[in-house]
Parts: sequence; C-alpha cells; structure tokens
Amino acid sequence: MRVTTFVSLLALSVAAAPLLAASPPPAAHPPAAAAESSPPVALAPQINAADFARFDKTLSSDVFGGRKPGTPGAQRTTDWLVAQFKRMGLQPGNHGSFFQAVPADSTLLLNTDVALDIASHGKHARFAYRTDMMAQTLQAKATVDLKNSPVVFLGYGVDAPNWHWNDYQGVDVKGKTVIVLVNDPGFASGDPKLFQGRTMTYYGRWTYKYAEAALKGAAACFIVHTSDAAAGYPFSVLQNSGSGPQLSLPTRVDPAPRLPVAGWLTHAAATRLFAAAGLDFDTLAKEAGKPGFKPVPLHATASLTLHNKIAHLESKNVLAMVKGRSKPDEAVIFTAHWDHLGTDPTLKGHQVYSGAIDNGTGLSMLLEIADAFAHQKTPPQRSVLFFMPTLEESGLLGSQYYTAKPVFALDKTVADIAVDALPIIGRAHDMTVIGKGQSQLEDMLADVLKTQGRVTAQETTPENGFYFRSDHFNFAKAGVPAMLASSGLDLLNGGRAAGEQAAADYTAHRYHTPNDVFNPHWDYSGILEDTQALYELGQRLSHTGVWPQWYADSPFRAQREAMMKPAAATVQR
Repeated sequence: MRVTTFVSLLALSVAAAPLLAASPPPAAHPPAAAAESSPPVALAPQINAADFARFDKTLSSDVFGGRKPGTPGAQRTTDWLVAQFKRMGLQPGNHGSFFQAVPADSTLLLNTDVALDIASHGKHARFAYRTDMMAQTLQAKATVDLKNSPVVFLGYGVDAPNWHWNDYQGVDVKGKTVIVLVNDPGFASGDPKLFQGRTMTYYGRWTYKYAEAALKGAAACFIVHTSDAAAGYPFSVLQNSGSGPQLSLPTRVDPAPRLPVAGWLTHAAATRLFAAAGLDFDTLAKEAGKPGFKPVPLHATASLTLHNKIAHLESKNVLAMVKGRSKPDEAVIFTAHWDHLGTDPTLKGHQVYSGAIDNGTGLSMLLEIADAFAHQKTPPQRSVLFFMPTLEESGLLGSQYYTAKPVFALDKTVADIAVDALPIIGRAHDMTVIGKGQSQLEDMLADVLKTQGRVTAQETTPENGFYFRSDHFNFAKAGVPAMLASSGLDLLNGGRAAGEQAAADYTAHRYHTPNDVFNPHWDYSGILEDTQALYELGQRLSHTGVWPQWYADSPFRAQREAMMKPAAATVQR
C-alpha cells in the first residue's frame, strides 16, 4: 500500500507563497481590437483574472506534484481546495464533511519488458510494450497469464441493437483475444445515418469496448489506434496515461465483469500482426465499417504474462456547497475533477504533469463561481454543490462512486454542469457545448449567452467523443441532465481558424504531457466571460420549479423519467 505523507495547511501555504507572489499580473481586460468589436461582459466582483491566475498557478505548481491520487501531492491539493472553500464561506458538501472517501485498487505493472506473443502457422511475432502495444489487467490481480488464447478480429466490437449492429453475432469469444477498432462504424463510413456519422457514440469509446468484451467473456481485448483522428489523441497519450499505477474501484463497489487483459495496438503493430496471420489489416478495417461485417478468426493465438504490484488506497472527492434557502434538499451541481497524472522521475527535464489546463482551468473556474455564489446578497433557493471528483484520469471513478452513493438524491439533483481542460485563448463569439444536442440545459445556456452577444456551438471534433470523457457522463448515465461546457473557438481576434489552431496545438504538444504548464501571458478575458455565463446559468437553475429535461431522442431520457415517476406519484397523492 502506498504511504501518503500528510502536510499541514500551514506548511503548504508557506511553500506556495513564493509561487503566488511571483505571479505577474495577467491581462484583466480584452485586447483593444476585441473590445472595439464587442463590449466586455459585466463580471461578478468575485470573478476576476487575478484570482483565476492565482488559483491555476498554485494548482499546477510542482508543490502539488501533478495531483496524482494516492500521493502527497493529492493530499496537498485536496487540503488546499478545502481551505479556499472555507475562506469563501462555503459549507461542507457531504453531511458535515468536505470529503467523500473513494476506495481504489492500484495496479502497477512490474514487468515493463513484457511482450505480446502471437503464434500463427508455426511462426511467432512479438510486440513490445509501449513501442507496439499497451497492456494491463482490469482485475487488480498480481499475476495474469494469457496463454495460447485464440485471436479473432471483431471489427468495432459493438453490440448495438438500436442500430441493428452486432459485431459479436455468431461467435463465442469466451477465453479468446478480441481485436477491435477505435471509434464506431459511423466514423469510418461518414454516413450520418449510420450510428451518428462523424459524431462518436458511446459505442466508440474504449470504456464501452472493454466492458462489452468482458461481458461477453473475452480473455483479452486490444483496441487498434488506427489514427489520431479516430482516437482523438496520439498514441503517446496512451503511453503516458498507462505508465505508473492504474487505479480502479474495488469489485465490492463496481461488480461488473472486467477483462483479464486490456490493451491497445498501434496501427503499425496491427498491420504486422494481421500479416503474420496472412491477412491485410487495412482491407479488413474498411470492411468492418460496412453493415453485415462478420468476425474474422485470425487462426492465431496470443500469449502474454503480466506481473503486478497490487495496493489499495483511499482517495477523496471534494464537496462544498452554498445551502439553498427554500429547497435545500434540491441541488444544482458544478463539477471539475482535481486529479491529474502525477510525476514521472524517469523523464528528462520537467517531470511533473502539471495539468494547468487539464484541469487547473476547470478547478479555477469552479472556485470563481463558488466565490460568487457565496457572496450573493440573497442565497440561492436550491443548494449549489461544487463537486471536485478524484480519479477522473483513471476512468471517471470519483464521479462513478458519487452517482452510486450520492449526497443529494439523484431525483433531487436538478443538473450537473461540468468543465474540463478549458482553453485560455481570449474572447470568443461562442461557447462550446460538448456533445451538443442532449438536453434543455443547452437552451438555457444559449439564453444566457444572448445577454453577452454570444451563441453556443458544437465542438469541432465530435468524432473524438469528448462527451464520454469527463465526469458529467456518470451523471448522464444515471439520468441526471448533464452538460460539458467549454470555451469557444470562434475568437474575436483571428476567428475560428485561430481558435482551432490553438486547440490542435494543445492536443498535439501539451495534453497529458509535462508541457501542460501555467503561462503567465495568458489572456483571461474569454474564460472569465465563460465563468460569468455558467454562474448565471447556475443562478437560473437554482430557482425552484426549473427542471431541465433531456431532449426526446437523448439516450438518457428514459432513465430520468423512470427515476422521477415515484416523486411525481407522491405529489399526485
């Protein structure tokens, strides 16, 4: 078990003080050209660039060590966040506590020289860890021995009755190694009538593919990283995220089936693996995107042994609230995860995954909004909960735990508004709604943005499935209307081309790397307008009688309607 060093707030404040003092004054106003084209938005007094910069610089400093759960940096992070909430005057959000304990299993791969061995037609091909593939167990076991497991190509690994699509049809995968493609058939075909075309559905996410393979009894599932566009990130992100201990909820909390071996293959490795079986990978990958695709046995076997160090730890969700004055049992939730990837001492140069954007920006925004709510002359009618979950980077585990054991009953939870990895690139004509087209929360945000002379917009890469990659998604799966909001990319200075270029540059060079660091030259004018917009949205949601609904075609609508029926029946009686 990892030992956590507890550092007092006094020691932390002394250590962090030079960092705060050294922060240069950020730009509190938009550039002159932008100001001429659109007047600046009126901000609540507590929403200002100086505080935002101070929060982000502190959270992304080396003092916090990359905010990895189970490390001293994690303890410093959660203690510091609570200190800010106390200073602002917020109340504990979990029945008298600012924390919700989240148990986790830790699995550290010991034999990092492990290779995947593929035997076919009497010949062997070996695939190296990190270079060709990534592999881990999801079962938190010390030793996992995959031996001579038959290999089958399952296309996209999707069983979707609503789309009349089943890649598992006619094949028994129990004990077998399945190879599947990242994303879903709609992405491959570009046909808007197939799944959702370019927009990734949940069937395209790795979490779904692993869960489905486990449910079907597979011994291993390897996802092929066919391209950066299909996955939404380069293979290096998988290398970085897969290094070090991997965390999961204990089976007593999440008893769903889990894969003995879960992994990824590079496109080049998949090509070589299929060639060893006498098959052409690219040809089969194209066929996999067409209706009627049949599973293809490779007439090969896979072998791999994983030796792991298993430990158990307890991390913490952070919860603070402004209590509602007339309906305190009903809650509006703002969400931003506090955890990141920690420190890698094997790296040359900067070794800390600082996470200034991911998710220092989201945390800073929530602190700004919390401060504004705490200083309202009239408290909100409903309670407003500021939820900072742990273990987001390990598969959204902190929010999964909360939705299983909520502080506020889910049928009393009005909505969840989440922010994650917000770009700080200046003022924009728009604000991005990730996965646009889900609920009336989007209509409400659009009304708020009208007062700022702005509009909502869909993300530029819906094929990347960002809606399924942040903590709000666990609320959505549970039925609670949930929205992931982000800063807009149609910039006042440079337009959409400049915004998209900035976003692409971040993904390529800083996302999930030690290069995601605080920049003293950031222009905060845009992200402060976004902060104000979400604060105003929260104000509207905090009024009693406002219950945003899922749109009629949302897959989450049925779950919400089911949970609200008992409440409606009680009211009628």
